[in-house]
Order: sequence, then structure tokens, then C-alpha cells
Amino acid sequence: MSDIREIEKTLWAAADKLRSNMDAAEYKHVVLGLIFLKYISDAFDELHEKLVGGQGEFAGANPEDADEYLAYNVFYVPEKARWAFLQNNAKQPTIGILIDKAMDEIEKINENLKGILPKNYADPDLDKPRLGELLDLIGNIGFGGEGHKGKDLLGQVYEYFLGMFADAEGKNGGQFYTPQSIVRVLVDMLEPYKGRIYDGCCGSGGMFVQSEKFIENHQGKIGDLSIYGQESNPTTVKLAKMNLAIRGIDANIQFGDTFTTDLHPDLKADYIIANPPFNISDWKGEQLRDDKRWKYGIPPVGNANYAWLQHFIHKLSPTGTAGVVLANGSMNSNSGGEGEIRKNLIEAGLVDCMVALPAQLFYNTMIPACLWFLAKNKTNGKFRNRSNEILFIDARNLGTMINRRNKELSDTDIKQITDTYHNWRNLKGDYSDIAGFCKAATMQDVKDSNYMLMPGRYVGTEEEETDLMPFEEKMLALTATLSEQFAQSAILEQTIRENLKGIGYEF
Repeated sequence: MSDIREIEKTLWAAADKLRSNMDAAEYKHVVLGLIFLKYISDAFDELHEKLVGGQGEFAGANPEDADEYLAYNVFYVPEKARWAFLQNNAKQPTIGILIDKAMDEIEKINENLKGILPKNYADPDLDKPRLGELLDLIGNIGFGGEGHKGKDLLGQVYEYFLGMFADAEGKNGGQFYTPQSIVRVLVDMLEPYKGRIYDGCCGSGGMFVQSEKFIENHQGKIGDLSIYGQESNPTTVKLAKMNLAIRGIDANIQFGDTFTTDLHPDLKADYIIANPPFNISDWKGEQLRDDKRWKYGIPPVGNANYAWLQHFIHKLSPTGTAGVVLANGSMNSNSGGEGEIRKNLIEAGLVDCMVALPAQLFYNTMIPACLWFLAKNKTNGKFRNRSNEILFIDARNLGTMINRRNKELSDTDIKQITDTYHNWRNLKGDYSDIAGFCKAATMQDVKDSNYMLMPGRYVGTEEEETDLMPFEEKMLALTATLSEQFAQSAILEQTIRENLKGIGYEF
């Protein structure tokens, strides 16, 4: 099974069958836990063989000493937790119990995995024959190989599954997963080569993974980046720790509510990359009216968007930069004092660049989104003095449909956005406005537009509304969503289609 796409599709089909009467939020951990176990078992087997051979640097080594593996950044796997043992017992009715015991034994020996591995394989709702089938299928993937080869393959499979689970889980799934193309824009814009990086709503850790990839791709040193994260969902924290552990990324990820209990209180980050949940109303804002973070205005109790922005500004170092994904409403809302806060942020020189994203990039949400890029000091000499400017990029026309509901930004799209920003920001950049796409607006331009931040107002497009998408695309997305939500009711689906046909739209 050499083709990665075939591996992914085959595994997903098996995982979907396994689902049975478990919801996606539960069986996500079942499948990702097995993939994790296969990888660490393969890495263990590879080193174990060398230790048994005892040649060269491995002479005199004890293959069953856990410390031998620690020296090579490999997890020690006890005998009855190794993949070969489990696969040999895949058809046994006790396979769920055996896997739970394996996870438990691995945690006991490897301190940094303690409390993060799933142990629900003995769950009576989990179909054991299908669990055995999945074990056999995953057994066909070889994660061995020198250097990063095994990690790269594992990373691709893991990333694919996180995306598919986000899709399967619907609205809630999107809270732990940010589509990779959006993460790439954020990371490539900020270029986090060295320093402290923070995400106060880190989900499954995708921002950190992409930052590490960015450094690797530019021949930097992984150890030059220190990673800090916080996440309020306990199962998602485990997912993030697994996601980082499989790649050998050392990170300080804490569980807790970021607003009420900041578990990195003294941190001042050089880079912040985050995708907080959009428009949340239950963020305990009424308890935090006098919080020191609200330097630019008290955020409304009913919407956390400007609480997130001010929290991240508070966490930035004196020369730090941030990239934050928010709902489009954040660019022009005046409710609950948000307009005044936005004005204060702009006049303080904190807003560096605004990017309007295409619709349909996110899984199972029709809410259009934008990217806020913040800079604590636009005159620090590292880049060009941009104190009298804000760059606006309207990327709504970019992206390619990858299925009936979702778009993805291509490599070319990402390069177009990031090159535009860098050419504008850098000391020797070759920037020029492009009608309909980008505009370096002056602070006076922004004031004249009543401190509204929608790029469409500045780049010269006809549309100034931030949440419009072509009617055909909206109808396609809507019918696809309805079709999946009511898949059990063929009569209702047919009625919807007939009604749409009656007004001239046939899909």
C-alpha cells in the first residue's frame, strides 16, 4: 500500500464502518489512537532490531531497557503492547481489553504520554470484529524508515483523519481542527523562525505542527521555537498532545479555560497563531468586566471575538506579531461597544493586515471568516515602518472546490496572499496595489471609512458586504448540507429538490 491517498481512503472506509453507534467525537480517538500505536511500535521495532544486533554504537546495549530508547527519542513499547502481538490477537473477542492494557502500559513507562492515550477499546458499543479488521488494515502501513520519512507519512495520515473527523462531527468538529490551507497562510505570513509561539485555543495543535514544518522547510532549527498552548476541551488536549508527540514536538500544552484561568500568565509570545471559536457567547464575560486585558475596551458579554483579540494582544511581546481567524462580523460590528474597541485597536497602530477569506473553507459552517494580523510595534526596525498604513487583501475569489461543500486554497493562492504581505511589510519589498485584490490604505482612509476593516471597501471591488457568496454556490452548499442532515429521509430530500426545481434551480 504505497500510495498515500489509497491508504487514507481505505483506512477511512474501515473507520467509518467501525463507527457503528458511536458518534464521531468518540471513535475519532479510537482510530487515531491505533494509528499512534502503530507508529510508535514501528519506531520501537526498528531501534529494537539495531539494539539486538549490537553493532557499532549499539554494542553492549540492552534491547529491553527503556532508557536505551529515550536516548534516541523513541518511545519504549512493552512486549504485549507491540503491534505484532496485538495484530496476532486481532480476531480474539478480548482484543479491546488487550489494546486498553497496551495503552496503559505504554503510559506507565513513557511519562510524557501519561493520561493522553485513549483507553475505550473495550467499550461494549465498539464492534470488536470490525476493530480487528481496522487493526489488520493499519498493520499494512509501514511507518518505519530513517529520518523523517516515517513521521511524514504518519503526519499526512493523521492530518487527513483530523480533517475527515472534523467533517463527520459537523459544527463541533471544526472547533478542534483548522483546515490546513488556512493554517499555512497564517504561518507563512508570520514566518515563525525563532522564539516563543502561543495559541490560547490550540485545538488539536495544527498551528504548532505547521510552524515546525515551516522551520524545517526553511532549514531552520526546530529547537529555536518554544511552544505554548491552552485548550478548554479535555479530550481535545489529549488529541493535541498525541498529534505533537507523534512528530517529536516538545510543547507546553495546558488544559483549562483561557479567559478565566490563563495557565501561561507570564508568557510574552513572539508569535501568536490562533483560530478561536467564532462568536461564542458563553465565555464567562460577565465575570471578567474589570480584567486587565481589556485595555482597549470591555468586550460585550454576548460575543468573545474582541475578548480573544485583546487577550492575544496582552500575550504579545513588545515586538510580537499575531495571526487570528475570526468571523467576518468582527470587521464591522458596532454592537456591545465592539466598534469603539476596533477604533482603539486601529488608532493604537496594532492592526497590520486584514485578509478576507473565500467562503466554504471551513467544515460545516457557513459563517464567512477573515484573518486579523496584529503587530505590537510597526516601527521596530525589523520590517518597514508601517505605522500609518494597514494592508487589505481581498482573497474571496481565490480557492478551489474540493467537494460539493468545501473549498481549499491552493499553493498558488497561498503564495499570492503571503507574497503580497511580505512585499508590503519588508524593507526591500516590491509592493504595489492591485485593484480588486490588495490596497495599502492610510490611517486616514480607515478613519474615513468609520474604522470598518472589510478589505472590499478598500481594494476597489463593487461588493462591500462581507458575508456574500455567489447565489449558485450558496444554494449548492445549502442543498449539500440539507441532503446530508436528512439522509435518512429520502422523501424529504426529494421534496426539497422538487421545490428548488419549481423555482428554476435543479441540482
